[in-house]
Amino acid sequence: MSTETVAAKKSEALFSKRRKAIVTDPLDDDNPVTVQVLGICSALAVTSKLEPTLVMSIAVTFVIIFSNLIVSILRNAIPQRIRIIVQLGIVASLVIIVDQVLKAYLYDVSKVVGVYVGLIITNCIVMGRLEAFAMANKPYDSILDGLGSSFGYAWVILVVAFFRELFGSGTLFDIRVLPEAYVNNGLMTSPVGAFIIIGLIIWVQRARNGYVEEA
Repeated sequence: MSTETVAAKKSEALFSKRRKAIVTDPLDDDNPVTVQVLGICSALAVTSKLEPTLVMSIAVTFVIIFSNLIVSILRNAIPQRIRIIVQLGIVASLVIIVDQVLKAYLYDVSKVVGVYVGLIITNCIVMGRLEAFAMANKPYDSILDGLGSSFGYAWVILVVAFFRELFGSGTLFDIRVLPEAYVNNGLMTSPVGAFIIIGLIIWVQRARNGYVEEA
């Protein structure tokens, strides 16, 4: 590697074009849910109301960012043969922290999302970012990647929850929005409603971006 290349890497701006792309690409062009089709299970399960969905979004954001950071710091010390086990151990530890915090401060919400918080350990988005990015990149870039991936996941499930709660219960954050005369849509309160909304989001986004699946 030439001296000029090393100097260029060292002098890269904190918010260079490349680093901005790390954060912004997962929000749209490389969204983990609508493009990579990952994390669908929790998107179907916890999105009947906005409050548990917001909590789940924060939990996933915390776990992805800090697992990316820790794995990136330790990447040169982790033996390749046991890297998956180490990654799972790190993610599991962070998930336990999230679960205990929820039980301590948001017990009612934890009863709703508790099972699904535990499943963050096997969330394909989390493990995918550790394998694809954190194991090969420096801590700062890995934090940015965690931000982008988690925000890309969060906005999709929050949109799903918005429409499911609005049309399924006539409320937002359990506050009545639609008139009392509104007849709740039972389809929106079921996972089928979430599946339909996610399908519509994928359709609209891919049509707008001109995305086509590779053969």
